[in-house]
Amino acid sequence: MEKSEALKTIIITGLSGAGRTLAMRCFEDAGYFCIDNLPSSLILDLINICSLPGSKIDKLALVIDVRSRDFFDQLPNVLKDLNKKNIDYQILFLWAGDETLVKRFKETRRTHPLVKNANVLKGIRIEKERMKFLRETANIVIDTSHLTPMELKNRINNTIISGLERERMQIQVVSFGYSLGIPWDADLVMDVRFLPNPNYVESLKLKSGLDKEVYDFVMSKKETEKFLKIFSKLLSYTIPNYILEGKNYLKIAIGCTGGRHRSVVIAKEIFNFLKERGYEIIIDHRDLK
Repeated sequence: MEKSEALKTIIITGLSGAGRTLAMRCFEDAGYFCIDNLPSSLILDLINICSLPGSKIDKLALVIDVRSRDFFDQLPNVLKDLNKKNIDYQILFLWAGDETLVKRFKETRRTHPLVKNANVLKGIRIEKERMKFLRETANIVIDTSHLTPMELKNRINNTIISGLERERMQIQVVSFGYSLGIPWDADLVMDVRFLPNPNYVESLKLKSGLDKEVYDFVMSKKETEKFLKIFSKLLSYTIPNYILEGKNYLKIAIGCTGGRHRSVVIAKEIFNFLKERGYEIIIDHRDLK
């Protein structure tokens, strides 16, 4: 049985306070039929109903979270059933760091759904542990720790939803600094801290990889030339296979110490390399902000 492409289905889930409600509104605005807090045991039945001849629903977004009583018991088996029946779906998992989530709960004066007392951090850690399997299963993981609501909305609209609509994989290349944390929603992470560091050159220290002087410094090194050849070959092999597996969004993170020099230059080179080969691609220099 071949997978049906008539009904686009996405399951929105993730940690409490990480942005599920905002994500659902984005899909709702894009014309998806959205259901919040759906018991996971009803997912298959709903998809079957929406797939019946004559159904006017062709885009379905389901928000699943810990409020569903059967969440932890039923969801793994439900996902297995979907796979056995060859039903095509995507899972969007929203994630954030402990400190960010605690701050958001305090700002909204909400209690965590998994604890009855005010110990929000305990609830967050319990939820992270219980949802570990789902994060590992998800097609798309977005770390919202450093995103404003508008930035998250743009990310979902311009990458996730647009990718589903076009049915082409979209690639995002992001530069970052290890000193400010790894982007946990990245699919591929490449550490370029082995390259000579412009930060130790006095005239380049306060500049960034967007400046010609820094770009020329990094690109003139033999280590850079050899690395780009190897990494480009890796991407040329892996990306077509990701597409064959049905992946519609790929995030490549390039990291150096501070996210201002080497990672910016290499991210630009990878962006240009993939763009020349016809991929739909965007670039973000996270830590230049």
